[in-house]
Amino acid sequence: MTQQAGHQVAIDFDVPAQMRDGTILRANVYRPAGEGKWPVLLTRLPYGKDLPIGSSLLDPLQVARRGYVVIVQDTRGRFTSGGEWGPMRFEAEDGYDTVEWASKLHYSNGIVGMFGISYFGFTQWAAMTQQPPALKAAVPVQTWNDPLNGVTFRGGALELGTAAQWQMSMGIDVLMRRYRGEEDPRKLGAALYQLIHDIDALGTQGYASLPLSEFAPLKRNDVSPAFFDAFEYEMQRERVAYMTILGQHEKVTVPTFSIAGWYDIFLKDTIENFRIMREQGTTPEARQSKLLVGPWSHGGMMNPIGELNFGMGASAAFIDLKIDLVSLQVRWFDHYLKQVENGIESEAPIKLFVMGANTWRDEQEWPLARAVETRYYLHSAGHANTLAGDGTLSTTAPESEEPDNYIYDPANPVPTRGGALLMTPEYRSGPYDQRSIEQREDILVYSTPELEQDVEVTGPITVHLWATSSAPDTDFVARLVDVHPDGYAQNLTDGIIRARHRNFAQGEASSLIEPGKAYEYAIDLWATSNLFKQGHRIRVDVTSSSFPRWDRNPNTGQPLGSDAEFQEAHQTILHDTEHPSHILLPIIPASA
Repeated sequence: MTQQAGHQVAIDFDVPAQMRDGTILRANVYRPAGEGKWPVLLTRLPYGKDLPIGSSLLDPLQVARRGYVVIVQDTRGRFTSGGEWGPMRFEAEDGYDTVEWASKLHYSNGIVGMFGISYFGFTQWAAMTQQPPALKAAVPVQTWNDPLNGVTFRGGALELGTAAQWQMSMGIDVLMRRYRGEEDPRKLGAALYQLIHDIDALGTQGYASLPLSEFAPLKRNDVSPAFFDAFEYEMQRERVAYMTILGQHEKVTVPTFSIAGWYDIFLKDTIENFRIMREQGTTPEARQSKLLVGPWSHGGMMNPIGELNFGMGASAAFIDLKIDLVSLQVRWFDHYLKQVENGIESEAPIKLFVMGANTWRDEQEWPLARAVETRYYLHSAGHANTLAGDGTLSTTAPESEEPDNYIYDPANPVPTRGGALLMTPEYRSGPYDQRSIEQREDILVYSTPELEQDVEVTGPITVHLWATSSAPDTDFVARLVDVHPDGYAQNLTDGIIRARHRNFAQGEASSLIEPGKAYEYAIDLWATSNLFKQGHRIRVDVTSSSFPRWDRNPNTGQPLGSDAEFQEAHQTILHDTEHPSHILLPIIPASA
């Protein structure tokens, strides 16, 4: 579906750009051949400009053929660029300097746009907060604004699965640079062998390493001191300011086209980036920002996702059977960098994919104004454990009911199965059947009867859980599930809360809980869009772990990462008149 233009393309490799401190960063430049000046599309990534990932989101050859200069740059301290590698620490200043350098190249017309995903979505936001004059538009894909909401922590729990895998994979280039120039190549070979062995064993053994503050796979390879910072600055915003965009959106003056996925690790922040810019943008252009949300996982935008086939139109190559993702981005840049009147500014600001119905739909705002927040309450006779339990879910408020109980043993945690993941190959992202883990006694299962009519849920989702624990600190996990008529239990979205950080979102200091005392926990499940079809059931699973996605709470109340031993926690989930545990679902009226 990609439309091609007729320009021949010239490529310049390892083009140097000098930063304000004298450091040289290098980029590959793809440009129309011959004389002329064109707008620039820039991306800055730490994963290797010469590797396939550098062209995975936007093919620089095809885009250069359409009349753009495309620049793919190695960030500071990575691959061909100079300087020291410090994850995310230099991206604001280096981003500004690179944009201004790009705008002054002899084949540039002085206008720059930025593109990229994940880390190189963040490099866009970091540069935008510095307001480089030449930067006029951006397409940040699947990226964050708050590192305490999906990068290092989530609900106060450590994002172990993502952090360990990412830091170790980044270590390969760290070792290559460390041993560059060594007379004895065996030193590099030995170091790489050890690191790759530990990467390969991470999913089966390494994630379980204790204590976390001495995480053995990273300690023995010495490739990522940044991983261990989390144990010193646990949930301290001031210590992660350099990787935080939240609170800086007012500095961004250009229009942004945010692209998200319902199974992405940065779903909430990507949507929030759009919402904040749309509602609070400081310029008319910033308030023209747009959002696209597919049924995608992190970097996984081709059908199928996980175990499910969402249809050909769900793929980034055939969005709504109308346009591919590359052409969609170019269309955005054509309007804002070339002033092409292609109608994009008059189209709906949001296009989202409704799972279940497996259709795309345009929307005007987020959350949807017509959504009706509906409480679905947890019920049981005290035995909601496992699929065979008596847990139910309904819109009827509870009265006098027996609570549910289970034992959370960190030595035998509930394993991660699908979801918004970026982990080792043993742990695949996206929708996966949850029945294998719903057989466990330490999972409470609450389901509606078979639905008599379709029910669409689109918007932010929160579980309000009343619970007690025998421990001074523990975790609670909640998951929204679509149960198909054949029993297939499709995970939609989930979340976690660490008890000591239960009120962090309200600005309160962390504190341990009193064993046996009832607390209300608000568990943020982020968001989804799903049509629960007639004959399906809506389900909520409640437990206390999803390992190794999130670190295991040892239930001791000791500082993060210090424990090498665990203790069991006896958990009680309350659902009665005084403790009405429920999930808050944004229901879209059928007549809408």
